[in-house]
Amino acid sequence: MTVRIVLADDQPLIRAGLRVLVADTPDLEIVGEAGTGAEAVRLVEEVRPDVVVMDIRMPGMDGIEAARRITAARVLMLTTFDDDEYVYGSLRAGASGFLVKDMALEEILAAIRVVAAGDALIAPSVTKRLIEEFAAGPGPRPRAAPKSPRPADGVTEREREVLTLVGRGMSNQEIAKELFISVATAKAHVARLLAKLDARDRVQLVIIAYEMGLVTPSTGGSTT
Repeated sequence: MTVRIVLADDQPLIRAGLRVLVADTPDLEIVGEAGTGAEAVRLVEEVRPDVVVMDIRMPGMDGIEAARRITAARVLMLTTFDDDEYVYGSLRAGASGFLVKDMALEEILAAIRVVAAGDALIAPSVTKRLIEEFAAGPGPRPRAAPKSPRPADGVTEREREVLTLVGRGMSNQEIAKELFISVATAKAHVARLLAKLDARDRVQLVIIAYEMGLVTPSTGGSTT
């Protein structure tokens, strides 16, 4: 199945480079390009892509606000090393992962496929480390204001345990080992958490675990 992509970046050279990269890949197809966040939102409604590769910094509506408004596609953020203060806000807006603009071409293609398949690009442990950097402060704060903590209505005690371990960066295999359950059972708990907490993917579950106070920078465990 071909993955349909919208490119959103205010730099034509970046879009051109990605266009050339994708053109040589039979399972990926660019179905539209946008130079602003507002254009990206409109384009997604028109062409219904699978993935939007979105720059964080764009004139007018930035990538974070655009990601927040896009519900018909998964969003993969384009970032540079000096954009770290935007990471938390992007996750809160529903982004499924991040690309660094100077990544190897093969890694960019792999990232698009991962997100298109419904997975989060960033490993939970890496996501947790990024969040901890913001929580520790002082320093740049995310532009998106934090929401109030999410209620845990309907979440069972076992699911709270699983959510805590997800927040600590554990994989399903590690959760299964920690709780003495099967990997299939761990996956089922994660799936129910995604539904109950209206989370798009595992990355957002990590955020929710922090918001609910289940994991804090001082108790988050290993960040490797």
